[in-house]
Amino acid sequence: MKKGVLFVNLGSPDSPEPKDVKKYLGEFLMDPRVIDIPLVARTALVKGIILNTRPKQSAKAYKKIWWEEGSPLIVLSERLQNKVQEKVKYPVALAMRYGSMTIKKGLQELVDKGVDEVFLIPLYPQFAMATTETILVLAEEIREANFPNLKIESLPAFYNNPEYIKVLAESIKKDLNGKTYDHLLFSYHGVPERHIRKSDVTNGHCKIDGSCCVTPSKAHEFCYRHQCKEVTRLVAEYLNLEDNTYSTSFQSRLGFDPWLQPYTDRTIERLGKSGIKNMAIVTPAFVSDCLETLEEIAMEGQEIFHEVGGEKFRTIPCLNTDQNWVNLLANWINNWANNTVEAS
Repeated sequence: MKKGVLFVNLGSPDSPEPKDVKKYLGEFLMDPRVIDIPLVARTALVKGIILNTRPKQSAKAYKKIWWEEGSPLIVLSERLQNKVQEKVKYPVALAMRYGSMTIKKGLQELVDKGVDEVFLIPLYPQFAMATTETILVLAEEIREANFPNLKIESLPAFYNNPEYIKVLAESIKKDLNGKTYDHLLFSYHGVPERHIRKSDVTNGHCKIDGSCCVTPSKAHEFCYRHQCKEVTRLVAEYLNLEDNTYSTSFQSRLGFDPWLQPYTDRTIERLGKSGIKNMAIVTPAFVSDCLETLEEIAMEGQEIFHEVGGEKFRTIPCLNTDQNWVNLLANWINNWANNTVEAS
């Protein structure tokens, strides 16, 4: 069998123009694993309300961070793909869950190269309904409909993989080397609380309280909240961070339902008001910088911090094409090809 690799990231509009943003948001928000309400209600919410107001606002945000080469997320993901390709002998393709760079196109590219066994790598450290799960479900649907003879295995969530934690922690350490900061905030993309409960394979462990995430349970294999908190704990442990010098928050909520807390914008505001003058923030739910990191955090977060008296606000880049991250991905691919890494 000929092996190949497919990286899958979130996606991006074709351009920062409202019409392209509207098309992209329509696909994204109509995903039942993103807005998980009945189809009729989801259609009314997305097409009847959100797509009549949000595209222009989102287009302005995309224009702030758009690069000459295109979408930062796409460009950075392509650079990662190319660097990893240099390290492995198997063809590496790239796809996005939403937008023009479809998973079907990515699989077709590999099949056209003679690949019949694919290692699918969702570019998310943590498992979530709206990220890893929707990628895996769609990839299987596409395989069944278009590539029935193709074998697909996937890389499980790697949030607690010691090698990943080392790479992430060392990248943070390198970025902050020689710089003074009072508080390090770990900000993760938010999800509705109901997503956590829906992903609970025990149907009862996840209470979203102060204890469930630190009480051992098989629910943790699919618990996004636990996995985010665990990344923070493990990195803090690796870097020997002192208590009260770091914390965890969640960004990018939508609508009025309760999402994971504490919220990043309110946390930044609270820290600034409490006297924190120098703040650093890292976004470990992403491996490539994107709208959420470049605009929502680096721009909006900094503005909030300065408004409440903060002075220095430093955004730590995602792993992007960090050489240690490239090497780690290449090692995982080679280990999979040699049947020495667990895949699902």
